[in-house]
Amino acid sequence: MTLLPATGATFALAADVSGTSDGSVIERSWETPDAFAEIFDRYADDIHRYIARRLGSDTADDLMAETFVIAFQRRRRYDLSHPHARPWLYGIATNLIGRHRRDEARRLRALSRMASLSEGREEQAGPEDGVTGGLGTVEANGTLAGALAELPARYRDVLLVIAWGELDYAEAAQALGLPVGTVRFHLHRARTKLRRALGGPAPTTSTAPQKGTDHG
Repeated sequence: MTLLPATGATFALAADVSGTSDGSVIERSWETPDAFAEIFDRYADDIHRYIARRLGSDTADDLMAETFVIAFQRRRRYDLSHPHARPWLYGIATNLIGRHRRDEARRLRALSRMASLSEGREEQAGPEDGVTGGLGTVEANGTLAGALAELPARYRDVLLVIAWGELDYAEAAQALGLPVGTVRFHLHRARTKLRRALGGPAPTTSTAPQKGTDHG
């Protein structure tokens, strides 16, 4: 039995749902609402983690629950040609985060100030690492946190849904309702601005990935 937060509804998972595609589970939930709990069980932790990294754990509790409530309410509008629900859910979560732009910027600036005052700054990532793997340790890197705070929201959304949501370009485009070319452009601009803020050179070549997935 699974309780979907903020709805008060308890879902009993059917054994034969496990292992099927997200699209199949969502389609099944049109007539058997309890089946939607499988989507929650598959992705709730990931969505919570993504929101928490952007807004903090306290806000993440509420917005994660709201993400799945909205998804449940909109499940009949889900495009069944997409077998994976991750981009859809990250899109809903990112839209909810958009209501807290000022909170996110304030949090990043606060992290920047705290990290700048802390010891052990020699362990921070360098310019290149700060744009890629360093995004995973933004709490410890004051310069990176401050640079993220200054990014236009549209660039930050693309960068973080790819880096922290682990979506590829096509999935990020689906999540954010943008053309793939726009996702590539926004990601390129975000990386350029971060590299400059971190003291590294601006990229001179295309940021397009060699494979289908590029996580920042």
